Amino acid sequence: MPNIKTYRIYFIILTVILVTCFFINISLGSVYIPLKDIFNTLIGNASEQETWQFIIQNYRLPKALTAIIVGSGLGVSGLLMQTLFRNPLAGPFVLGISSGASLGVAIIILGSGLIGGILSSLFISKWGIVIAASLGSFLVLLAVLAVSLKVRDTMAILIIGLMFASITASIVSVLSYFGSAEQLQQYIFWGFGSLGNLSWEDITILLIIYVIGILLAKLSTKSLNTLLLGENYAKSLGLNIKQSRFLIIIATSLLAGTITAFTGPIAFIGLAIPHITRQVFNTSNHKILLPAVFLFGAIVMLICDSISQLPNSEFTLPINAITSLVGAPVVIWLLVRKRKMIF
Repeated sequence: MPNIKTYRIYFIILTVILVTCFFINISLGSVYIPLKDIFNTLIGNASEQETWQFIIQNYRLPKALTAIIVGSGLGVSGLLMQTLFRNPLAGPFVLGISSGASLGVAIIILGSGLIGGILSSLFISKWGIVIAASLGSFLVLLAVLAVSLKVRDTMAILIIGLMFASITASIVSVLSYFGSAEQLQQYIFWGFGSLGNLSWEDITILLIIYVIGILLAKLSTKSLNTLLLGENYAKSLGLNIKQSRFLIIIATSLLAGTITAFTGPIAFIGLAIPHITRQVFNTSNHKILLPAVFLFGAIVMLICDSISQLPNSEFTLPINAITSLVGAPVVIWLLVRKRKMIF
């Protein structure tokens, strides 16, 4: 087991890697931008080319910040769910939050034909989709919270969350069956996920909710460490299981639900990052795991986004395709080595 000094070195290394990936992500794209111009733009000096300065300020910097928020937020929420359910294959969307968001968007896009006219174009706007996804996530959250206050067994909440996901998926299937080709295409594109469509105003709103979720996760650190010992033993230590469970679910819902509403469903990051972090840090202490997952999630998301940009090309791959390529092998590896996981 590494000591505190070793952990500090790990954190310093990860921070340096994060900063490096951040600047590389901004520099790469259809047009390569030298690091000197990026530094000049960030510190407020004029760049040699005004076009580069505009691209950095309005496109690449917001996208890079979004990648950090998405990667760290999904990583932390995945860690919370895996600890709460003591299940290595649990992720941030096991409660049906992502399915709720997908249902909200499906109703707006695939059901827009029932609305018609000006109202249809209003609802299918960017903010209409964000609000629909948020409402869908919120309704599923309310249902899960109501269940969590009445059910004693934590695993029952996991099963109920999966049932909510199945219900919403079936409704989406029905809407898809009656949707037009154009509506289906729009819905599929939303499902690909995107980090580059957020303005500075969007990022500000996302960041506020994200910070609240991270703070709640930080407040749950002691409870998470205690839950690793089992619920019965945690109760004997004086832990309020229902209150702790409620706080963890709220934190996960704020992080996963808001990120999904603004960027679409991003696969595998929340599932894979906590396990990668455990293997590197070799600990189950959440005081160490939480910031480590934060850094790992941000780094992996920046790398995936850089790859999806196809540097020096006008094409951009769906971010979900890249994250799945990273996450799927990790999940396979977990299934092979399941007995050796740190829980």
